[in-house]
Amino acid sequence: MALATTWYGGSNSRMKLSCRSGCGACCIAPSITSPLPGMPQGKPAGVPCVNLLPDYRCAVFGLPERPDFCGGLQASAEMCGDTREHAMIWLTRLEAATAPSH
Repeated sequence: MALATTWYGGSNSRMKLSCRSGCGACCIAPSITSPLPGMPQGKPAGVPCVNLLPDYRCAVFGLPERPDFCGGLQASAEMCGDTREHAMIWLTRLEAATAPSH
């Protein structure tokens, strides 16, 4: 999760945004299948990453150990909405829609 708190773009959901301070939804809602520091097997959906700090910032942000998945997940107006709750719901639905069939 980025340390920046500036939002860009207005109503265009495709414009790049910086992460909202105090959110952390992207560090909780999605599953991560690649190893990450402290979680060598990855993490299941809905489980907070062990690198998520109490203030919802990422302890490995910008470090080479950070998984490619995390760096590739970019904030957007559509995903993040106006609240942390919106982001959690959106990412949880995306996780369910893209989960492998059992």
